[in-house]
Amino acid sequence: MNEKIVTEVHKRKKESTRILQLVMIVSGTAFLLMGIMFSRGFMLPCFLMAGLYFLFEANADVEYEYTYEGDILTIEVIKGHRKKQTAQILDLSRLEVLAPPDHEAVSRFRKKGGTIHLKKFDYTSYDKNIPYYTMIIRTGSHEQIKVLLDLTDDMMMRMKRKYTQKVYM
Repeated sequence: MNEKIVTEVHKRKKESTRILQLVMIVSGTAFLLMGIMFSRGFMLPCFLMAGLYFLFEANADVEYEYTYEGDILTIEVIKGHRKKQTAQILDLSRLEVLAPPDHEAVSRFRKKGGTIHLKKFDYTSYDKNIPYYTMIIRTGSHEQIKVLLDLTDDMMMRMKRKYTQKVYM
């Protein structure tokens, strides 16, 4: 039974991002007003600030799409609601462990207090109301990576059924 499950995760913007956007808007408006009142030379920084704002907005708005089908979990990153690219294709037959971050099965892989440090990929929303999970998986012959994910209950139940000894809820 290979059903396809697709889930979208919207990454919450950091407070510093919002402050930086506000600074760009205020300074762009100030340059516009100075360009109208004093000299047209202030118009160039105004247009540059507007362009910078739109570039920053496109890259600051990030979503993740998880697709779980069979033994494959595909993670795609969507930036600015336009640009979609595949970030990871994970073969779950190489799964070592999948558990909440405070579970003892992943305790040795924690950033603080863990004994094994792996390359980490974070695809979570940073929303405090949404639980996330830590996945340890082999990618190469002996290479392991740590992946942080906001998986739905449906995905977790299906993974638990298939990999009972490796998935903890």
